[in-house]
Amino acid sequence: MLTWADVLLIAKDGNPMPDRRVMRTDEEWRAQLTPEQYRVTRGKGTERPFSSEMCSLFEPGLYACLCCDTLLFDSEVKFESGTGWPSFSQPVEPNAVAYHLDGSLAMQRVETTCNTCDAHLGHVFPDGPPPSGLRYCINAVSLKKVEGES
Repeated sequence: MLTWADVLLIAKDGNPMPDRRVMRTDEEWRAQLTPEQYRVTRGKGTERPFSSEMCSLFEPGLYACLCCDTLLFDSEVKFESGTGWPSFSQPVEPNAVAYHLDGSLAMQRVETTCNTCDAHLGHVFPDGPPPSGLRYCINAVSLKKVEGES
């Protein structure tokens, strides 16, 4: 289980190798994604809080990267954070998500991206529930729900 200390160390020292890599040109991403999906996942944007019903969905299943289908999160670790974005306490695998120190907006944060295709997902914070204490605050537009048992 990853902790905040692990996240900071990975963000500082380097991300683990992904199981595979997906690389496309900017033109290929634009052809695959809607303008809003592109703005968030490729342009490091943020969707409006409470703009997706995904925040209140807690049915069993997995969440994959919208861009490359890599499994990222399990509904078993999804929780209501009240922030307006889907929140999770752990990725499905330690190498599914990449971490990058983010000093934008005059604050220090840790950006999360898909470790397979570099899609911007959101940020991770140290104010989540036990036992990890992590809150992955993820743009719903960067995810797709994979139906079925987790």
